[in-house]
Amino acid sequence: MPWLSATFVVDTALVDPLSDALIDAGAISVDVSDADAGTAWERPVFDEPDYPASSTWSKARLSALFGADANVSAAMASACERAGVTPATAFEVARVEDDDWVRRTQAQFTPQHVTQRLWIVPSWHEAPEPDALNIVLDPGLAFGTGTHATTRLCLRWLDRVVRGGESMIDFGCGSGILAIAALKLGAARASGVDIDPQAIVAARRNAVQNRAAANFVSAADHLSEPADILVANILAQPLIVLAPLLAELTRQGGRLALSGILVEQAAEVQETYGAWYDFEPTQDEDGWVLISGVRR
Repeated sequence: MPWLSATFVVDTALVDPLSDALIDAGAISVDVSDADAGTAWERPVFDEPDYPASSTWSKARLSALFGADANVSAAMASACERAGVTPATAFEVARVEDDDWVRRTQAQFTPQHVTQRLWIVPSWHEAPEPDALNIVLDPGLAFGTGTHATTRLCLRWLDRVVRGGESMIDFGCGSGILAIAALKLGAARASGVDIDPQAIVAARRNAVQNRAAANFVSAADHLSEPADILVANILAQPLIVLAPLLAELTRQGGRLALSGILVEQAAEVQETYGAWYDFEPTQDEDGWVLISGVRR
């Protein structure tokens, strides 16, 4: 079944009210992007809670998807009126043909060679190197497929520091990829914790798929045993708040890796954790940083 897409550009202040109004007017979904994307004026926006945005878009492009039989003009007029946009914004309508969206989504995810011995392989692909350390992982609701720079930074760090027999905690585990990787690299025990119940479900499923005996629990559960290795790939502000807890969960002489941190946030995070850790040189990729250290 084909669809109809209405696309238009608005001030960023109107994005939320207009998106809500479009859904109320019958839109199936609303996509928001930088109106300057692909030009010299394109700017990344990292909208982390409780942290000032590094930049904001001046204009946003909204694309509202409707059913093929929808009266798009009437829906747009109703949404604009409800959102207080007068006169109603101009828009373009395009026909979107139906497609095999599952196949198209799968085509975006191919095996990734993370380190010399570590691969991430979607379940619908054959492992390029069957004898390598292959993590079978599919994209889902939980963060962590290996495509993001912070995940790659953490995986490379684990490949360097895991020697065999360690205990490991993956704090903010998402898909569970880091705990699973630690076990495949030789860690004796790995636990993951997350505030999102769907992440726990996904991580447990991924552990079973990889035959990895990782233990994934809710953040409401108490982790009492400090670990030899602790990795937390979340965001700068939560990392700052969690510093005392993560220090308690790292044994003396244990290793810590923190990511989900922008380059401009690294100094503040290091200052917070400097009370407990001696730092190693930072690693960075695509504007993201991994901070690592040893617990004093």
